[in-house]
Amino acid sequence: MVQLDFEKLKHTPQYQTLQVLNENGEVVNQDMMSDLTDDQLVDLFKQMIWSRIVDDRTTKLNRQGRLGFFAPTAGEEASQMASNYAMTKDDYLLGGYRDVPELVKHGLPLAKAFMWSKGMVNGNKYEADLNAMPPQIIIGAQYVQTAGVALGLKKKGSKAFAYTYTGDGGTSQGDFYEGMNFAGAFKAPALFIVQNNLYAISVPRELQTAAPVLAQKAVAVGIPGVVVDGMDALAVYTAAKQARDYIVAGNGPVMLETLTYRYGPHTLSGDDPKRYRTKEEEDAWHAKDPLTRMRKFLTAKGIWSEEQETAYEKEVEAEIDDAIHEVESQPAESVTEYLKNEFVETPPAIQKQIDEYTAKEGK
Repeated sequence: MVQLDFEKLKHTPQYQTLQVLNENGEVVNQDMMSDLTDDQLVDLFKQMIWSRIVDDRTTKLNRQGRLGFFAPTAGEEASQMASNYAMTKDDYLLGGYRDVPELVKHGLPLAKAFMWSKGMVNGNKYEADLNAMPPQIIIGAQYVQTAGVALGLKKKGSKAFAYTYTGDGGTSQGDFYEGMNFAGAFKAPALFIVQNNLYAISVPRELQTAAPVLAQKAVAVGIPGVVVDGMDALAVYTAAKQARDYIVAGNGPVMLETLTYRYGPHTLSGDDPKRYRTKEEEDAWHAKDPLTRMRKFLTAKGIWSEEQETAYEKEVEAEIDDAIHEVESQPAESVTEYLKNEFVETPPAIQKQIDEYTAKEGK
């Protein structure tokens, strides 16, 4: 396999998009073909199917009033699941609010992800062996946090590293540059992934920045930037795996820009993509669907079939049913519990409210 020249990419922006599979699922770049076994290829594809089904079911559960906040991910399965597949459980994930699928596959129980969606406190209580933070809501803030976590891992002599995601709009935030600049200056082991889905809510990418590619922003802070076809799972995996190997060898951080597309709205909180996207644009991106091209590739290899997919879809549906049942079986949270979780040391004004609600709730 040809290795990406990360040292060169520190100084020279990459404008050519890395691709391995074309829209028909054909290998067009054998030199960058992943080292995944057939079993691993199938496992990765299952994760992509899982993510698409969770997106669909979560949307329905939200519309039914059974779940709360949700940022759709359909169309970004290759960008999210293939990059996450290149990581290890020892690596530290700091995602944004659209990165719940990676978080679950990193080890968070699906039921806890649903609890987070509903604003339940237990959705933010992670087991000690889960190297992750709850999804960040503030745009770009996870980039600063990732730089800090990565530096901490370096100081501890860990072989793990920290990785994070944001959208194209996140690159217009100050935290984006500050986090990468800090990590670059201290050679902190961090991977910064930008999922360029063309819009920050309704603002198109070209109105956010004049940069021809977002990956060139990495050059400004002296770290490599790579542009990848974010609808191509094999290209994303190869780039993420090589980036991880480069980072943990002590070479400092890397930024990946994955060119992808979210099919749905920004979130389910009122955004209407039909107001700012054309049907022609959407159709063009649906033709590049990451599941379709991966399915064609695996089917041609003789390691995937319609029967396998149907059977697996039933497994995922059952998993979601079990998770939402667990969530809906939880006791209702009290105002007292909410107030007690606000501060480590409770201020007098809050303590007064706790006392009032304790009496009302009979606790």
